Amino acid sequence: MATILKEKRIPDEPGVYLMKDGEDKIIYIGKAKNLRKRVTSYFTKHDPEIGWKTGRLVSKIADIEFVVTDNEIEAFLLESNLIKRYRPVFNIELKDQQRYTYLKITDEPFPRLLVARRNRNGEFLGPLGRVYGPFVRGSSKFLTVGLLRKLFKIRICNRLPKTPCLQYFIKNCDAPCIANVTRGDYMVNIVALQDILEGKSSIEKFASEMQTEMKRASDLGDYERAKEIRDTLYRLNNLRVKQKMEKVVKKNPDEEYVGIMKDDRKGVAHVMALRRTRGVISDRKKFDFDLVGDNSLSSFLVQYYSSVPLVPKIVYVNEDLDDQQVLEMSLGKIAGHRVSISNVGRALAKEKRQLMDLICRNLSMYIERGYDQAVVELKNAIKLRSMPEIIDCFDVSNLGTSIAVGSCVRFANNRPDKSAYRKFKIKTVVGQNDFAMMGELVRRRYSSVEKLPDLIVIDGGRGQLSAAVGSLRSLGIHDVPCIGIAKENEEIYAPSSQEPIVLPRTSGSLKMLQHARDEAHRFSLAYNINLRKLR
Repeated sequence: MATILKEKRIPDEPGVYLMKDGEDKIIYIGKAKNLRKRVTSYFTKHDPEIGWKTGRLVSKIADIEFVVTDNEIEAFLLESNLIKRYRPVFNIELKDQQRYTYLKITDEPFPRLLVARRNRNGEFLGPLGRVYGPFVRGSSKFLTVGLLRKLFKIRICNRLPKTPCLQYFIKNCDAPCIANVTRGDYMVNIVALQDILEGKSSIEKFASEMQTEMKRASDLGDYERAKEIRDTLYRLNNLRVKQKMEKVVKKNPDEEYVGIMKDDRKGVAHVMALRRTRGVISDRKKFDFDLVGDNSLSSFLVQYYSSVPLVPKIVYVNEDLDDQQVLEMSLGKIAGHRVSISNVGRALAKEKRQLMDLICRNLSMYIERGYDQAVVELKNAIKLRSMPEIIDCFDVSNLGTSIAVGSCVRFANNRPDKSAYRKFKIKTVVGQNDFAMMGELVRRRYSSVEKLPDLIVIDGGRGQLSAAVGSLRSLGIHDVPCIGIAKENEEIYAPSSQEPIVLPRTSGSLKMLQHARDEAHRFSLAYNINLRKLR
């Protein structure tokens, strides 16, 4: 990869980068204020525990292409458009895609209306034709294929049969299959449909024209035709109401609350959006995406708001955005009006903070589903930043003064992971100094470990804990929380807490810690006894 970077002239300008694999397939698209700085950062050493999925992306890169833009705003918008077009496997793809529909009018003498389906590369499948969309369910622009076919009398057969089908007899099709309608007359309806899908016309205008046609048919005594139009207008009634509601929303802009919560252990971000219209929650959506490259709340917001019919004027989020000003201007170009983004933590209104708290509680439940309940309890009880799925527990065993050993056992989601158990013979401590021995164990265990745990548990009180934390700091490890569990009263000690934490005796989190502590003691004691037998 370093060779490719040397061969490339990476611009020191804003723009978009396209990463490709060995088969020349685009696997990731990102944007940058300075392309050179951002792209080279992928290939510098970084903490493997942070962004491990990015490491997997980097291992697959065979080539990189660049598109320079005049500014960051253009980079934001170009990135969004290219992601929609190529749908790279490592980029954010909204998991709520069932809300978005593309329609296709086929290139045939008597065109059909189909749902346009895409493959992973973003290419539309099926017969040739013009594609429209995406349309969002609930918007007046979205009409089911079945209703549109009935309104505009569009055939549904794959090939024109020689005899009319049921659709002709129930007045849903004019039967071009038996030349019951000329191509010119048939295309009048197709053109009317195209105008609506392209936004050149509206459902209101179409309904008005049909009202006029119904009156004309009635005046001419063509009551059957007038009845057909009346039935069609009845089908349109709900859609006309929705369109009026949409206009009201545009005049009285609503607001949206978008909360994010990251599960760093699994490398996944969970997002929930609540739309509030005139003080009432009107919609709720849940998404998740992989924490890869530049995938962030900012990039999510651009993808999300370029796929919905209405962008609110106010968006509340639960974290600060480094590129907030550029993001606001980018969303403004998408929306056609000014968009303001605000961290709800700074909002004066208590009810706004409460609404975001509600979102975060719901996101917590999504994250907790994949973990043992005891792991979830422990995270909440000792206020950990992330889920303690991987726990290492240390114990010292020194029967007498002749032999001193120690152990480290690992639990993964409340289950022993015996492949990660380690035993040690104390080498640097003379005499019975449990504190120093614990410090040696921790230092030796993490001097060469490939994967750090989410939580380190020490069998002992503040003395043992202090020694363990000192060893971690000497190794440059600052982000892994460490606690001690004192056996006498089963109290939990944390470096940042003056008072011990007492967990309920019946709690699953305490039982999990006790299990890990007892397993570490069993493992080190067995090693001590075996060494004595060999003497």
